[in-house]
Amino acid sequence: MEYNLNVTIDKSSGFCFGVVYAIDMAEDILDHEDYLYCLGDIVHNDEEVERLKAKGLRIIDHEQLHQLANEKVLIRAHGEAPSTYELALNNNLTLIDASCPVVLKLQNRIKNSHDDKEQILIFGKHGHAEVIGLQGQTDGNAIVFQDLAELDSLQLPHKFTLYSQTTKSTDKFYQIKEELLNRGYEVKANDTICRQVSNRYEELEDFVADYDKIVFVSGKKSSNGKVLYDVCKKHNDNSYFISNVEELDKNWFSPNDKVGICGATSTPMWLMENVKAALEAY
Repeated sequence: MEYNLNVTIDKSSGFCFGVVYAIDMAEDILDHEDYLYCLGDIVHNDEEVERLKAKGLRIIDHEQLHQLANEKVLIRAHGEAPSTYELALNNNLTLIDASCPVVLKLQNRIKNSHDDKEQILIFGKHGHAEVIGLQGQTDGNAIVFQDLAELDSLQLPHKFTLYSQTTKSTDKFYQIKEELLNRGYEVKANDTICRQVSNRYEELEDFVADYDKIVFVSGKKSSNGKVLYDVCKKHNDNSYFISNVEELDKNWFSPNDKVGICGATSTPMWLMENVKAALEAY
C-alpha cells in the first residue's frame, strides 16, 4: 500500500547557534588531528555524538578529566564551573572553550553582580551541565529548583535574586516570579532565557497546526527536546517523539497525510532529512 505522504521539515528546527559553534570547533580540530577530548556529550543527541566519535571525538566525564594531562579538551556549549578551569591549569590541559556566549554572559552576571550575602535562586534542571556550571559561579551556594514545590520546605530569605537556565520556558519563569512575589518575597528577577530557544515555542505552535501528523525528532537526554515536544503535543495531538529513523511506525500514518518534521535545538538537520526520506519511501 502506497502512502504518498506530503512531508515538510520545519525550517526553524535544528541546532541553535551555540551547538553549531561547538560542533564546528570540534570538526575543525578533528580535520587536522586524530582525536579530541570533549567534557560530556557535545550535544544531547546520541546520533550526532556517534557521528563525531567516528571522526575521533572522545567523550569523557569529570572523573576522567582528573586523570588527563598535557591534552586538548573541548568545553561544550553548556559551559563549565570555575573548578574545571583550575584543574586544567594544574594538569596542563589546553581548553578549547566552546561555551555558548549566552551561557557565558549569564555565568558572568551570576559571578560578578552580587555580594556574598545575597541568596541566588536558579530555575533549572538538577544535574544539568549548564546548571552545574551556573551553580559553580556561586561556590555551590545558589539554590537550584525545577518546580516551586521544592521551595516549600526551604527557609528562604525575604529578598533574593532569581535566574533561569537559558533553555527554560519564558512563560514558566514569569509564572514562578509572580507566584514568589504573591508569597510576599522581594524578588529581583533576571530573565536570562535564550531568545533563539524561547522563540521556537511560538514558531512550533504555528508549524504543528498545519499538519495531520507531527514527527518530533530529539535525543532522549535533551531537556529542551522534552519541552518542545510538549508544545507539539499540546497543539497537535497526533505528535510522535522519535530519536532515530528506526523508531518510526508506519501505523501512525494514513495515505496522503501532511506530515511535519521538527526537532530540538540539539537535533541535527541531517537526522531530520533521513526521517523525511524514510517517510517519503512509504
